[in-house]
Amino acid sequence: MQGKIGLEEHFAIEDTIEDSNGFLDPGIWPELKSRLLDVQGKRIGFMDQYEVEMMILSLNAPAIQAISDTARATEIAIKSNDILAEEVAKNPKRFQALAALPMQDPEAAALELQRCVKDLGFVGALVNGFSELEEENSAVYYDLKQYWPFWKVVEELDVPFYLHPRNPLPIDSRIYDGHPWLMGPTWAFAQETAVHALRLICSGLFDEYPKIQIILGHMGEGIPFNLWRIDNRNGWVKAPPTYPAKRLVADYIQENFHITTSGNFRTQTLIDTLLEVGADRILFSTDYPFEGVEDAALWFDDASISEADRLKIGRTNAQKLFKLD
Repeated sequence: MQGKIGLEEHFAIEDTIEDSNGFLDPGIWPELKSRLLDVQGKRIGFMDQYEVEMMILSLNAPAIQAISDTARATEIAIKSNDILAEEVAKNPKRFQALAALPMQDPEAAALELQRCVKDLGFVGALVNGFSELEEENSAVYYDLKQYWPFWKVVEELDVPFYLHPRNPLPIDSRIYDGHPWLMGPTWAFAQETAVHALRLICSGLFDEYPKIQIILGHMGEGIPFNLWRIDNRNGWVKAPPTYPAKRLVADYIQENFHITTSGNFRTQTLIDTLLEVGADRILFSTDYPFEGVEDAALWFDDASISEADRLKIGRTNAQKLFKLD
């Protein structure tokens, strides 16, 4: 399919590049590093070869969210956003940008998002899960009340917020002890991000700010396949939900969330997601350079879905969500 748009596509700056070291075999690191630091070279070659018209770029993980010093987190977020804005300005027909945000400080995060959208022309934000604060083993999640003024700004700016994975802190990773292969994209990424998304939903955030749009990658981090059970556990008891949100979780998933194909290139999984949330809320992505553009594109172009759905998922949903010309 020509004209595909990918929106979970990563880059790095020198200050954050080492955060991506160690996820793959050490022998792969030199190539992965070069792909992360490159924007205008090899990346465009892959895009041209596999008919990806545009990538919406975002900073690698965990990056800003792992900087426990709030002032430093704000400094590096601003720096990375300025660098990304310069790269996009070189080739705006091929690249757009998602802001990195210092969520350690909700007010600073709101100010930086406003700057990125209003002054730099960014089309949204991508945040790598929970943020660490000054104290040891501190992980803050964005359903907490101190973040609600930030979410008000997100709604007012009318831009999507991509909730991207990161690994849990070591103190919260004991379930993985002795099984390090379960960390990262194998399992821990999805578990961590799914719980964070469900916290946002069940907090009542979307009742207060119903226009917010959240993006989840990797076919929804497992949530679409568990929606029925989440909302219908022990159904014979007829007990109402005990969380603050006013409606069922599935209602919010279908109204406030979008799902990408990043790093999850399986047709059966795509079809199940289509059945759960519909073609209007699914978007093509590759997760480059952690995944190959070739793997994502060749799979998607040949997936057994209708051509109308392929066009929506591959292109027009992104154009609509991000207001792309």
